[in-house]
Amino acid sequence: MPSPSLADLRRYAVERSLFTPTTLRRAIETLSFVQADPIRAPARAQDLTLRHRVKGYRSGDLERRYETLGVEEDTFINYGFVSSAVFALMHPRFDISYWPRARRKRVEALLEFVRERGSVHPREVDAHFSHGRVTNYWGGSSAATTHMLEDMHYRSLLRVVRRERGVRIYAVHEHGPGPADAATREAHLDALVDVLVRKYAPLPAPSLSYVVSRLRYAVPQWHSAIKGALLRARTRLAHARVDALDWYWPADERVSQNGAAEDGVRLLAPFDPIVWDRRRFELLWGWPYRFEAYTPASQRQRGYYALPLLWRDRVIGWGNVSMRNGEMVAGVGYVIGRPPRDRAFKRELEAELDRMRAFLS
Repeated sequence: MPSPSLADLRRYAVERSLFTPTTLRRAIETLSFVQADPIRAPARAQDLTLRHRVKGYRSGDLERRYETLGVEEDTFINYGFVSSAVFALMHPRFDISYWPRARRKRVEALLEFVRERGSVHPREVDAHFSHGRVTNYWGGSSAATTHMLEDMHYRSLLRVVRRERGVRIYAVHEHGPGPADAATREAHLDALVDVLVRKYAPLPAPSLSYVVSRLRYAVPQWHSAIKGALLRARTRLAHARVDALDWYWPADERVSQNGAAEDGVRLLAPFDPIVWDRRRFELLWGWPYRFEAYTPASQRQRGYYALPLLWRDRVIGWGNVSMRNGEMVAGVGYVIGRPPRDRAFKRELEAELDRMRAFLS
């Protein structure tokens, strides 16, 4: 079979990611990881990502239903929400028995405090250890308490059980020992690589190397084995050379050729899996998209939180959406300076804006 064309890869990238909308639980299990971002413009990135993949999704549904979904807030290649299967593959990350005795005693005291209460707000921890039985235990600083809880969360000691007004509520993370032998560790790493490839495929070779290297945040305990996982992935994944560049995708998937994309407009989150890899973005769509929320206003080209605008299987521009006095306001820009002349585009854009209004309502 001949190698797919760049157009085939572009269509494949869109179609495999925008699967038929399903339940919230199933969507997260399919994606395995949803990147989070605290900015609301007009909604958080995780909600903007899920709205395309979950039936009837409304902004904030993930946080409201978090405790019922069997998902976890955690660091993967970025911070976000992972399925229970991915969560189990990554932990435990650290063994505190090797820590200095003084630090270990502080951590054990905090763990016992959390265990006694079941779940805690950082404010409770700060009040108890800073002004309770041990004066200035954390230096009397709420910021220091929060930092300690976040560190213990990352180190497999605590987990996030819910949020209250955006604040993480923690409980003890109970888990068994990690893999005891090299073969099992390799199997865990290979499974995590497969999660990445299933989420972001098709990946050009440099992007595959980059995204796999970011597993050092997910499994720092195995950082020295990540290079080997990349080498194994290159041999087992499906791949083809397209325009002088090797591309990779799951071994059990096939890139269809000479198909046609369906009519449809989508305003994507800046971290949506379709557009997350900026290198791939430029290869597939021929222009550079940049996240400009942290760029000085005078230097922004497309807006504070510009949402990539997908038409059929091409990203042709961007949209800026905000809420003013309870009403949604949207502006759209185009790479070539004007919208497509196709009548279907206008109809589909209006439908997408109506979906966005419902999502934000």
